Amino acid sequence: MSRIFEALQRADLERKIALDPEAFQIVEPENIPFSETTEQVKSPAILVDEIARRRWSPSLTSLPTLADRGAGVEQFRGLRTRIYQLRNEAPIKTILVSSGMPGEGKTFVAANLAMSLARNTAANVLLIDGDLRRPTLHNLLGAPNKPGLSEYLAGTAELKDILQRDLNEETLDRGGESRIANLTFIPAGAGGDDSSEAVSNPRMEALIVALAPHFNCIVIDSPPVLAVTDAVDLARVADGVLLVARGASTPFDVAQRAQAAFSHSRILGFVVNAVKGVPRNASYSYYYGEEEDGGRSNRANKQRRQ
Repeated sequence: MSRIFEALQRADLERKIALDPEAFQIVEPENIPFSETTEQVKSPAILVDEIARRRWSPSLTSLPTLADRGAGVEQFRGLRTRIYQLRNEAPIKTILVSSGMPGEGKTFVAANLAMSLARNTAANVLLIDGDLRRPTLHNLLGAPNKPGLSEYLAGTAELKDILQRDLNEETLDRGGESRIANLTFIPAGAGGDDSSEAVSNPRMEALIVALAPHFNCIVIDSPPVLAVTDAVDLARVADGVLLVARGASTPFDVAQRAQAAFSHSRILGFVVNAVKGVPRNASYSYYYGEEEDGGRSNRANKQRRQ
């Protein structure tokens, strides 16, 4: 039926053109303007040159991977190595870090994972704060929070406006502490209650498509998946999901429900955070963590079933 309808349309158009040829104008393809929603991807040279330098004051307590050595450094190196191994099974560039409920340490894990990946001098890493409701990554980095992802998704900021790097590129020799020159950060920005609509915006996918060629790895911190729907929307642009649970705190059914929420995504595994007295047996293949202020443990343990 559709072919008959199209044939009738063509016949009618040809009849009208025969009656009044000057009433019709053929538009060449090159004269058709781009849609306003079309994303223009910049070349690598232009993109790198346009990354702004901001003064960061990272929290050394919350970012143990800034040290040259120590338990936190080695433990997140183990997580980094495991991710490299998973890359042999299927490509992994964009990693979403989430949890079931608030307070399980997902932001701590996301920030330190990105730092650990960036400590590899061959890696160019992008860290994105996708938790538009309760952004905290900028506090850990001591970085400005605006403009950020919210402004880009709303169309009030360009891609080059939301990218930032630490102003101090050099390594600081202060008790082994160092800054990361090849870590790029996109803060959350103003955020708001309409973040679900924001992260489901086609501009989010366009953002990842535009930036992926310029980075070895992209780490996205997302809201808790059982609290809001934002994390599931963000998972659509990620190659894999890393889930975080808190030792002796996260109920087993919460972890199960969090895993089920990402049923359409590739789950890389669980990081169990704030674990004390981890048993040294074969059921624990990886072990991460560092102490926080107030004597609270911020240990993360990658548990793999044998």
